Amino acid sequence: MLTAITRNVSPSMGQCELTYLERVDIDIALAQEQHARYKEALETLGCKGISLPVEPDLPDAVFVEDAAVVLDEVAVITRPGAETRRPETHSVAQALRAYRGLVYIEAPGTLDGGDVLRIGKQIYVGTSGRSNRAGIEQMAAALERFRYRVTPVPVHGCLHLKSAVTLVAPACLLINRAWVDEPYFQGYPCIAADPLEPDGANGLWVGDAVVYSAAHPRTRERLEARGLRVVSVNVSEMEKAEGAVTCCSLIFEAGG
Repeated sequence: MLTAITRNVSPSMGQCELTYLERVDIDIALAQEQHARYKEALETLGCKGISLPVEPDLPDAVFVEDAAVVLDEVAVITRPGAETRRPETHSVAQALRAYRGLVYIEAPGTLDGGDVLRIGKQIYVGTSGRSNRAGIEQMAAALERFRYRVTPVPVHGCLHLKSAVTLVAPACLLINRAWVDEPYFQGYPCIAADPLEPDGANGLWVGDAVVYSAAHPRTRERLEARGLRVVSVNVSEMEKAEGAVTCCSLIFEAGG
């Protein structure tokens, strides 16, 4: 069974870290309601939900994906690039301990889970403002015994690698070619996000469907035209915090 770890929205989310967006007011009550609908969508697609306690003093804590990378054999506990976000990893590590052995990224390495895209035994890691070469090298060394191949990928104009490219079906990618160079993913079929929806390259493949933001209807049409089932969710308030559908959960097979 798939397990989905989430964390409810912090009342302080309005003080979140921002890199590319201007700060605007976030409706916390609406964000909490949207997050609840997001969790319901995951459960409908077969995920057993584990909801971590709210962290009132950690504005970005709803974005649990950045705190860990969960693979079949092990979980990598990250060291987020934003110093204010590093305390988020403690409770995520505690939750994952019941399911996986843990390895940790240590200083001077930094790594955000949002920069990590796994396709089978191939792992791509964005060299972004949040994940540095030392963190990527530590991850590669930790995963070598499990025969994962780790490839750094430059990203430009966006926060994380998965802002620019995500897996939306077996070996099929959704990509914004303006933010990441497609040749890194040679051999994989790619669906391009609509140019009018630059944030539209973020989709969450769960079971037989893609959980996808309601903010990108043009790109949704492209996904559906390729025969993909799309489950639409409104995450407008999380998007104001530079979040997206992949950011809000850690999904894995509980049995490893």
